[in-house]
Amino acid sequence: MKLVKAKKHLGQHFLIDESIASNTVDALQMTEQYNKVIEVGPGMGVLTKYLVKRKDLETYIIDIDGESIKFLLQNFEELDDSRIIEGDFLKYDLTQIFGQENFAIVGNFPYNISSQILFKAYDNRDKVIEVVGMFQKEVAERIAAPPGSKTYGILSVLLQAFYDIEYLFTVEPEVFDPPPKVKSGVIRLQRNNVKSLDVDEKRFKSIVKIAFGQRRKTLRNSLKQFINEKPEIKENVIFNERPEQLSVAQFIEIVKLLD
Repeated sequence: MKLVKAKKHLGQHFLIDESIASNTVDALQMTEQYNKVIEVGPGMGVLTKYLVKRKDLETYIIDIDGESIKFLLQNFEELDDSRIIEGDFLKYDLTQIFGQENFAIVGNFPYNISSQILFKAYDNRDKVIEVVGMFQKEVAERIAAPPGSKTYGILSVLLQAFYDIEYLFTVEPEVFDPPPKVKSGVIRLQRNNVKSLDVDEKRFKSIVKIAFGQRRKTLRNSLKQFINEKPEIKENVIFNERPEQLSVAQFIEIVKLLD
């Protein structure tokens, strides 16, 4: 299949390096928990052609761009029409595709919606078993960052609560059309054994967001409104820390203290 020269849309830069495309697809490790995968933003299909070669996977693709969809329908006979979807992944009801089955997400994600894609994976964490994606390098590093890192943030905590995350490799700008001004990074998220947190998960997400919303402040200051409601916890030394210093387990402890 000859790939046409892709155009930039939605902040997306199309990968033109075959070895990186192959390595990205190979990074999907698969588990006995799923055999379906959805590629987000396939563009002209540089990842797709490696996905359809994997007989252990049932591949679906979704793109908001009509020109890409037309090209993919014409060039991927391996995928029937029901598995090539024109639509907005962020708004799409994934149960229309997978019902209650588990699945994975893969893609060279548009930079401007990559964090939103991960939030959608988080919201569907009971079904999304694995994510392999290419992101702007600093975003990839942030998601995989350990506590204590300057790049550790909201997505780091939320995703690491439910996924084991590994930074796989860096990708140079020259392998994209058009070349971005920054490097990219490929990461893998694999669902861990945590079924649920031992706290209200909406409350957990809210506290994490509030804490990192004022990340330069100690938790004693950023969470002051909650701490003041419970005088018995005011002296707990955990509130002397800044949010980037705390593990997922410590954030869970804080939510318990505040409830």
